[in-house]
Amino acid sequence: MKQNFTKIIVETNKQKIIEITDQIQSIIKSSGITDGLVTLYIKHTSASLIIQENADPDVLRDIQKYFDRLVPMNESDYIHRAEGPDDMPAHIKSLLTSTHLSIPFQAKNLSLGTWQGIFLFEHRIDPSSRIVEIHVIGE
Repeated sequence: MKQNFTKIIVETNKQKIIEITDQIQSIIKSSGITDGLVTLYIKHTSASLIIQENADPDVLRDIQKYFDRLVPMNESDYIHRAEGPDDMPAHIKSLLTSTHLSIPFQAKNLSLGTWQGIFLFEHRIDPSSRIVEIHVIGE
């Protein structure tokens, strides 16, 4: 059993969904591990990680629109407003999605479905540097 720890930094500049599949795949290929599990963990409370369709960009736009309707940026709805109108909505969106993912891989390839990709879902408006911790374990 071997394991590898690393991280990536994803720069964001607005609320959006950013694909990171290729970066994760590259880390697996260079890890020296052929078969195993990769765990991703984002170290933030206002961004999240998702697995979603990566073929039609309209899917990602619709998801973003849905979350914006589900959790509106209306300051009068929230007590916590320390960092602006997107602060508390970003925390709620993160709560509704996930801060971590675990994905198996075989023969150094992610075991994703045909149309699946790994994405960082940025919930804040202002630019941010998001850290994603990556743990690769296997044989």
